[in-house]
Amino acid sequence: MSIRKSEIITGLIVVTIFVLALNIFPQLPDKIATHWNPQGQVDSYMAKTWGVFFLPTISVILWLLFLIIPRIDPKKENIQKFRKYFDGFIILLFLFLLFIYLLTIFWNLGYHFNMIRFMAPAVGILFYYVGILVSNAQPNWSIGIRTPWTLSDKVVWQKTHHLGGILFRICSILSFIGILWTKIAFFLVIGPVIASAIICVIYSYWLYKKLRI
Repeated sequence: MSIRKSEIITGLIVVTIFVLALNIFPQLPDKIATHWNPQGQVDSYMAKTWGVFFLPTISVILWLLFLIIPRIDPKKENIQKFRKYFDGFIILLFLFLLFIYLLTIFWNLGYHFNMIRFMAPAVGILFYYVGILVSNAQPNWSIGIRTPWTLSDKVVWQKTHHLGGILFRICSILSFIGILWTKIAFFLVIGPVIASAIICVIYSYWLYKKLRI
């Protein structure tokens, strides 16, 4: 099994997160702030070991999943058709995880700031690229908007993913607006994504039925 350049890059990011965790561990408090509410206030803590090593552990699991899934998907040949976009996505996703981890570390070292204001643009960038990935995704069982109707009809897949790409770009714009209105930033990020997912599911069903009338 050959390793792709993107997989090496993401592996190095995972190693960086673990090295950071090991080096910063002695300087952190016994309880680690790990979650902030929509107002940017801490509402959840973890014990030090869990708080420091939870995200690094998740990043390893994700890295392994992204390593395996494209190679075992029944339609892996279709994944290769948009693999450059998928590779770009996983690199961006792991950079996003590193960024979130750094924010968490700095907060717990006593450098308090408006977490929402920093996270909103990062989420916006990630959503925008998801829009690019979705727009270029070809039929497969692992990546994209996988409903019974998109998986059953290539035209439904293509049109639903075209719509999904547009919707995720709109979600990206709304996330950036959250920088200006931090009090509603959480809802500008989460609400549009949920709405977009629902719209895509309904649209794929409607289109599938329409094509069979």
